[in-house]
Amino acid sequence: MPDKTTMTKAGFLLAPTEKGVELAEGRLTTHVLDTAAGRPAAGLKIELWAVWADGSRNLLREAVTNQDGRIDGALLSGRDFAVGTYELVFHAGHYLRGAGYSLADPAFLDIVPIRFGIADALAHYHVPLLISPYGYSTYRGS
Repeated sequence: MPDKTTMTKAGFLLAPTEKGVELAEGRLTTHVLDTAAGRPAAGLKIELWAVWADGSRNLLREAVTNQDGRIDGALLSGRDFAVGTYELVFHAGHYLRGAGYSLADPAFLDIVPIRFGIADALAHYHVPLLISPYGYSTYRGS
């Protein structure tokens, strides 16, 4: 068995196997729906962070939703997809203002962080956000 491990972009270790380093096949995806308007939330900025045991974070990726409220491609996949704790940060306030909602100052919802764990590096994790000016919801989708 090899004595080396390989680090992902997030800094998580991939476990060595008898045939070398185990490669992750899973992926992370998301989409955002504007439930007040009944449409996809196009143009919403999202950040993906790796979260360490001490609470510190490492920015992995920034993206903006397309016209379908989705990110083109996976946020994380292949060798970079690993077991660990992550956080998606949705810039909801900026989107809601741009969509024409009149928000208080400060807005009730501005930055919406969703912290979640990936326990299976071979699975598809889909973490959608349903957003309105005064509430949000998420779940593990498919």
